[in-house]
Amino acid sequence: MPGIESKLFDEIKVGDTASVQRTMLARDMQAWASAFGDGFVPVREGAALDSAGIVTAVLCTLVNSALPGPGSSICSTAVQIQVALPIDSPLTVRLVVQKKCADTGLITLTGECLDVKGKAVATAVLEVRAAATRKQCLMPEHRLENLVEQCRGLKPILTGVVHPCSTEALVGAVEASDAGLIVPVLFGPEAKLRQLAEAAMLDLSKCRIVTTANAEESAFRAAMAAGNNEIQALMKGSLHSDVFLHAVMQKESKLRTGRLLSHCVLLSVPSYARRVVLTDAALNIAPDTDQKRDICQNAIGFAIALGIRLPKVAVLAAIELVNTKMPASLDGAILAKMAERRQIVGGIVDGPLDLDAAVDTEAARIKNIVSPVAGSADVLLAPNIEAANMIYKDLGFMADAQSAALVVGARVPIILTSRADSAASRLYSAAAAVLYANALVCDAANILPDPAE
Repeated sequence: MPGIESKLFDEIKVGDTASVQRTMLARDMQAWASAFGDGFVPVREGAALDSAGIVTAVLCTLVNSALPGPGSSICSTAVQIQVALPIDSPLTVRLVVQKKCADTGLITLTGECLDVKGKAVATAVLEVRAAATRKQCLMPEHRLENLVEQCRGLKPILTGVVHPCSTEALVGAVEASDAGLIVPVLFGPEAKLRQLAEAAMLDLSKCRIVTTANAEESAFRAAMAAGNNEIQALMKGSLHSDVFLHAVMQKESKLRTGRLLSHCVLLSVPSYARRVVLTDAALNIAPDTDQKRDICQNAIGFAIALGIRLPKVAVLAAIELVNTKMPASLDGAILAKMAERRQIVGGIVDGPLDLDAAVDTEAARIKNIVSPVAGSADVLLAPNIEAANMIYKDLGFMADAQSAALVVGARVPIILTSRADSAASRLYSAAAAVLYANALVCDAANILPDPAE
């Protein structure tokens, strides 16, 4: 399990730095206000009203996570707000060691928050004391930062980033490159990409750019490059999913494998200490039973690639009993029997199960459900796209879930994030793509088994 280790006083030098990039969302401001204010933070024209408290919290988090790290104590802070905090725009938070006092053990740090143009939004001075003994903060195994750690030692994959014509999309691609996950090939209008990079202070020197005129051309040329084995993965930028996937589905792109493509998203919710895969929240609108079989098989392969050896699949319905008037309950029973007959392989499948019984052992016990999946599902197979999408968005926007999303079933992993997703989500999705691509090479028979007859 990876962790964060503290730096001791003697190890810290004047000039040492730590930085992190954050994007403040309107909902973050509302959450802050609900916890510490009056429950309402006015937001105007893309900016929140000045808040020294929010800046202080972000800087103190960086102190405790990086410089000096776990076990630090913050003795004083002085924050000055220069302009209103930007909303929905990346903010770079930076700490620099200015001086050390051996007599008191105090370290003076200067802090700053910079917008995408490098202009100071806020400045600060903090006095901190490093931990007296080395301390380590372990990261919970279910958090998606561990996906990036799982990729250590694996080669970065050549990835076509399709029309990343927004700051968030471009930041996601560059951060995935900086993390050693991908080697980006950017498909889009070069002038626009360089303009965005300059505004966000992003280095595109490690990126190859394939100039295109519009989103449709970006998608088509990237799909063709993947089909011709020129790139190993595709990453959606700021274009619409329909445009992106239309190019993937074309016969001339040579990306189809003869099986259904489906969407899988790995979710980590702070209040639920297990990762869970949700499918299908983005592609298949109202899948029939045969299509759900393929969706189930794809999700099992996705889960295996990400390290779940024997995935447990819950086929969701509103109830845990078969009701002939409720098609989702029939699908659950049929898919469970198909798994018994090895028409679905590599995992344990049971259904129908309602959501509470699928994820909560106590709920399953109270309902007297005897199942190898109930209470410990690794995969949630939703009845239709509406149900899956609502679970996905609910957990992301209301429960602060981390997510990593791929379209699977094609010859290459396809990183499909929402245009509203954060750069962190794009980073975790890139890590999932690396693991999936590596698993396809090493164990294709388990990741994409031949469709059962």
